This record gives sequence, C-alpha cells and structure tokens, in this order.
Amino acid sequence: MSKLTIRSLEELEQYEGAEMGISDYHTITQQQINQFADATLDHQWIHTDAERAATETPFKATIAHGYLTVSLLPYLWQQITTIENLKMQVNYEIESLRFNQAVTVDSEVRLRAKLLSVKNLRGIAKARLEVTLEIKDSKKPAYTGIITFLYHFNE
Repeated sequence: MSKLTIRSLEELEQYEGAEMGISDYHTITQQQINQFADATLDHQWIHTDAERAATETPFKATIAHGYLTVSLLPYLWQQITTIENLKMQVNYEIESLRFNQAVTVDSEVRLRAKLLSVKNLRGIAKARLEVTLEIKDSKKPAYTGIITFLYHFNE
C-alpha cells in the first residue's frame, strides 16, 4: 500500500472505516531508550541497565518504555499518511490503549492504522484511529488502541 496524501476534511472522510496502511519498521535502540529515560526522568533499570536486565528479567534485555512506543505514533502515522493544507494537527485523545507485549531493545516496530471515524467539528476534523504497534517476528503486538487527532485544515 502506498502512502496516502489527504488535502481536506472531505478527502479524509472518504477513508472512514478503511485501513489506512502500515508504516516502515523503526528500530528501537538503547540510545533512544536512554534519551527517553533522560527526557522523562524514568531511569528504571529494566530500561537502562543492560547487564542487569539480561540476568534479572524474563526479557533477557532492556525494554523500551511503553510511553516511548506511544510517543512514536505521530512519526509512524506520518509514514502512512501525509495530511496537507493544515494550519495544525493536535494529538487529542487516547481513548484506549493496551500494552500487550514488551518491546526489547533493537526490536523493529511498525504501525498499522485504520480510520474508524471522522467528525466535522465546525471545520476541524476529529479523526479516530485504531492503531496497532506490531513487533517484527512477534505474533503479539506491542499495543493496540484507539487514538484521536484533530486536523485544522486551511480554508
């Protein structure tokens, strides 16, 4: 499936109920995990201490913060769909999110997204997406959920 380009609320509405696509894979590195730990002040050893994680966790490696994987949503979504003619995009809501599987360091993840609904809020598009973060070579996804973006299109 090729990347979609959407230029208006009306174009977005045409995809309601459809799978929008799948992003490229993104590798979660220890450097990215450490930078996220620094940014969020969450230095729990299961994320940052590779030696201890290798011996004391069932994962046998450090794992990405769950919120690190969630923070990749806009980046991965932009690989699936280009939304043009925008004043701005706002991350509006996480309606539900279930972490299903830990993402170990050096795992490759990708986003699968389906557009559940689009509502016109006085010219602002409220887009609800069903999202799944897949882990390469794993049957279980990292998470599944429903998120909402607000798109403020230019006239």
